[in-house]
Amino acid sequence: MTSSVDPADSADLLGPVEIRSMAERLGVSPTKKLGQNFVHDPNTVRRIVAAADLSPDEHVVEIGPGLGSLTLALLDTVERVTAVEIDSRLAAELPATVENRAAPFADRLRVVEKDALRISAEDLDTPTALVANLPYNVSVPVLLHFLATFPSIRRVLVMVQAEVADRLAAVPGSKIYGVPSVKAAFYGDVRRAGSIGRNVFWPAPKIESGLVRIDRFLPGSEPWPIDAEARARVFPIVDAAFAQRRKTLRAALAGYYGSPAAAGEALAAAGIDPQLRGERLSVADFVHLAGVDS
Repeated sequence: MTSSVDPADSADLLGPVEIRSMAERLGVSPTKKLGQNFVHDPNTVRRIVAAADLSPDEHVVEIGPGLGSLTLALLDTVERVTAVEIDSRLAAELPATVENRAAPFADRLRVVEKDALRISAEDLDTPTALVANLPYNVSVPVLLHFLATFPSIRRVLVMVQAEVADRLAAVPGSKIYGVPSVKAAFYGDVRRAGSIGRNVFWPAPKIESGLVRIDRFLPGSEPWPIDAEARARVFPIVDAAFAQRRKTLRAALAGYYGSPAAAGEALAAAGIDPQLRGERLSVADFVHLAGVDS
């Protein structure tokens, strides 16, 4: 990781005492509805930023900044951070937290008060990286929404439930390989980037967490088109293939193609055994089946 910041001007990161004090002052009680678990360990947020391998000139979008634990560490490292926060109290407080604890970097922050799933391309100015402790109840939909909406995002480093992290990084043939695995891999190289214990959060969740890193395919070297038209052709086939995992592809894709016979013909034409199940196909296989790579 590289940094553009003088160590003497580094941000004053939040610890457990500060997190609880701020929450009490704001009258904030973390809610399951919003998937809120606040990170209170400075070493963990430094680890997340390091795993993202950010350049100083990055424009990072952070989803669900909460009380600002990760935000402060990001501002220490990159020249622009846009924080998307749905909770109006937290969105209003974040600039003050940055001013108090990272004053030299206050002008690097922009806060957007909005539901992350409703963010459009007009809301953000070409972010180059997504780094976030994603709200656990909507982590996959939010991740895929941002990958689809912002082609400018080249790097993703997100913290999600450990089970979700495993699924996102799963490979064909494994029991946990499924729709999230294929759709994430559609955009780039996906891998597990570490594990996070439950005790670095307040409140402590009942589950472990994991880091997932996605390095998006570079423009001009994509193995297949990853635009909206390609997604519209590939993703419905992926959804259908995994809707009933125990079915063969010939049966699972019957609805999509109109009949089992038509599905079998399409699969055979793509060089795919119709008796296989969806979990055996790579993202490249799905792309080929959709005719996007031709």
